[in-house]
This record gives sequence, C-alpha cells and structure tokens, in this order.
Amino acid sequence: MQRQFVPNHYYRDLYLKLQGLNQGFKSVDKYHKEMEITMIRANVVEYRETTMAKFLNGLNQDIVSVVELQHYVELKDMVCMVRKVERQLKRKGHIRPTFNSGSS
Repeated sequence: MQRQFVPNHYYRDLYLKLQGLNQGFKSVDKYHKEMEITMIRANVVEYRETTMAKFLNGLNQDIVSVVELQHYVELKDMVCMVRKVERQLKRKGHIRPTFNSGSS
C-alpha cells in the first residue's frame, strides 16, 4: 500500500531537507521540532551523538560558540542549554541568524 501512495522521491527529499536544515530566523524550539518531525517521517535511526552533532551544526553560530564548549550525553539536555543561551542572547540583543557552514 505504501508503494501505491508514497512517491519514490519522498524519502530522498526528506533526507535532503534534513541534511540542509538550519535554524536561520526560527526559534530553537521550532528548529528542534522541525528536525524531529523530519527524522520521524524519514524513519531515521542513528546514534545519539550523530543526532546531537546534526542539531548543533544547524544552529546559529552565536549559539554554537557557547554551547559547543559543553559536553552533553543526551539531546534533551543540549536543547535545554541551547534554549537558555538563546534567551540570554535575545536579552542582550546579540542574537542574529548566521548560518553554520559545518566547520567549527
């Protein structure tokens, strides 16, 4: 039944979306939710370190420069810290969308 209703390119498009996903002008919560939904739809199963690296790679550089100095075991802990950093940067007026090129 899935072959009949799901186009051949569906999963390829989801993988491409996931690979190019970044925060941009979105909040951390929206970015995280979009990443989770895309991973669920694409049936992605990977090591938690890989998921955390993918999440960190798509964040704005202002946030990455603070968060990458910490060590996290779970993604939920990292997301919590990223939210705190985002709030702090917004209060200071330093937050701006910069796209992480993948080389940290």
